[in-house]
Amino acid sequence: MHLDDDWPRIRAHFRGLPACSIATVDADGSPRVTPIGSLFLRGDGTGFFLERFTSALPANLDRDPRLCVMAVRTGTWTWLRALARGSFREYPAMRLHGIAGPRREAHAEEIARFARKVRLATPLRGHRAMWRGFSHARDLTFERAEGVNLGPMTAALGSA
Repeated sequence: MHLDDDWPRIRAHFRGLPACSIATVDADGSPRVTPIGSLFLRGDGTGFFLERFTSALPANLDRDPRLCVMAVRTGTWTWLRALARGSFREYPAMRLHGIAGPRREAHAEEIARFARKVRLATPLRGHRAMWRGFSHARDLTFERAEGVNLGPMTAALGSA
């Protein structure tokens, strides 16, 4: 995948997913994967996420800002259609490799964007505990994108 040419397709893949995973490296060199439900990709090939419940992620990114974000489409119909066809029409998972900026105060429009994403859960008991009180964010710059290869099921999509 080419980051610039495929950016609209990449954004479409990430849009609407409830969460993705961000991989970083712990101080001892071991990998750490963190689920993030507040990642947003901008139109210019960058992104941001709101930082709240993470504990190791901020320390890891402050020490080494490199990261890999992976988003997997897990919908039953997506997989059943692909299994029936014998192939995927789009990658079922994508990775973005990049660099995180320093922790900063979140902008009001970023918090509002996240609030719109989770608005359907507003009447539920867990909404306030999970999705209120975001105040910090990190900007992301991406250097490389790749579709996740699933052998013959993704062969027609090209190499990744």
